[in-house]
Amino acid sequence: MTPQSELLVIAPIADGRESDLRALLDTMNTAPGLADPENALLPFGRFERLHFARLVVLEDTHMADLRLYGAQPPRLAPRLAFLVDCDGPSEALLSDLCAIAGDGLCRLFSHCEGFDPAGDLLDWMRRHRVPASANYVNWVGRTVRQVREESALQRALSARVPRTALTSPGDAQRVRRELVDYVGAEVRAGRLALSSPEATLVGWWVSNLIHAVLVPLLGLIALPLLIVASPVLVYQLRRRELTDPEVCPPPSPKALAELRHLEDRDLTNQFTAIGPVKPGLFRRWLVTVLLVLIDYGCRHFFTRGYLARVQTIHFARWVLLDGGVRVLFLSNYDGSHEAYMDDFINKVAWGLNLIFSNGVGWPRTDWLIKRGARRELCFKKYQRGHQIPTQVWYKAYPGLTLVDLARNRRIREGLEQAEMTDAQALAWLRLL
Repeated sequence: MTPQSELLVIAPIADGRESDLRALLDTMNTAPGLADPENALLPFGRFERLHFARLVVLEDTHMADLRLYGAQPPRLAPRLAFLVDCDGPSEALLSDLCAIAGDGLCRLFSHCEGFDPAGDLLDWMRRHRVPASANYVNWVGRTVRQVREESALQRALSARVPRTALTSPGDAQRVRRELVDYVGAEVRAGRLALSSPEATLVGWWVSNLIHAVLVPLLGLIALPLLIVASPVLVYQLRRRELTDPEVCPPPSPKALAELRHLEDRDLTNQFTAIGPVKPGLFRRWLVTVLLVLIDYGCRHFFTRGYLARVQTIHFARWVLLDGGVRVLFLSNYDGSHEAYMDDFINKVAWGLNLIFSNGVGWPRTDWLIKRGARRELCFKKYQRGHQIPTQVWYKAYPGLTLVDLARNRRIREGLEQAEMTDAQALAWLRLL
């Protein structure tokens, strides 16, 4: 199995260079926001382990709302964020990016403060790398190669399977055997490939096991203190929930039109949102602890197609920026934006409240998980207001949804299964 990993590089944009950078980013696209896989700067399609990538300008969105708390918002320069989701260690991909697309990366990062085109690009990117606070992968171990090979298998079998009615009980078994023989011949001829999974790195298993044990252990150690402090913590939470201001105005028509202009270019969409955390140590510590718990769940429980009850997200990431002053959230999801938001409201509104109620202006919650995102209109105004445009977005397998990926995996598993009953063979053929 090849686990997935993430990479995020963020750097402040130099004064007076933002407009030039945006113009350069536009040259990477074939449609608004949709990357050309063979663009001259970063030919994403040449990196076989790359699932998703994006380049986005992070603006000083909603920082002025901190004044509602009597806090002076820090002045933060716009930043360029470059992030990827990939198979295997992200360090290996980072080295490949610098080796294959070093000139293009230098052109992009030359718009950032302190970048020296004559310097060590790899070292600079490492120094500007920002770790994710929590990271979600829909199906840990499903590689880009697997997705593409299984999609090719599905297309080949779908074109080959007879569309006439099966008249006898053994027909499904006969057709399946013919298709198995056909695929075997295509693989031997090199027209189809069905690669075996790579061995999982021992270091990944070890680090995953340590993480699985260490987080609960630290929780048990802290439990007595939390029990003693719980009355104070509950009081502090409720006091803030009853008094924190809500800031949920509708987004401007211009901003909303810009966001929608970038959406529905594929069956999968991107989402990028950023906003300040409510000031004070209480909220800062609370959001940090909750992100540790979310990351633990994503890493050890939600690894087979579900994030809680939501099944449409390929990858998602939560990032604390500027020492916890802001939270950045990014995801790649199937379907429309409206359906994506409704999915969250109907299935995991409590989960949204858990983390995002610590953001300035979130619809008021009760006991951290109630109300909040359940107040549909306020929630939808809030999330659209904090969403920012993604200038460049790449998907390695356009036109394929998670439903397609799951079906194609079942087709391959059925193909490789040694024996089937007549009913199982018929069910397998219906997948084609």
